[in-house]
Amino acid sequence: MDQAMYPAATKEIAKKRADLAPEPLAAFKAFSRAVFAQGALDVKTKQLIAVAVAHVTQCPYCIKGHTEGASKAGASDAEIMEAIWVAAEMRAGGAYAHSALALQTLDHVHKPE
Repeated sequence: MDQAMYPAATKEIAKKRADLAPEPLAAFKAFSRAVFAQGALDVKTKQLIAVAVAHVTQCPYCIKGHTEGASKAGASDAEIMEAIWVAAEMRAGGAYAHSALALQTLDHVHKPE
């Protein structure tokens, strides 16, 4: 059983997606083009944001695609890695911030009746 955890993004899989749900796929592609088009944020910045978010959502396809997209948009390797570190801090920060829920619960559990 020599199978990768994530299947390769092949033309066959892309065709199957298109065949099974062409309208949502077309809408998603149009949405993606609009989101990543030059706007108030430049394309490089948008791709760096996408690299960071891809690491937080842990989507391997997005990590690969947006890392390539960021590089092609002019991001340096150092900028890409820095975006990944920002994502790591934000992910850790979320766990730290949510500890307030655990601490509040512990106060309730340990509160004398």
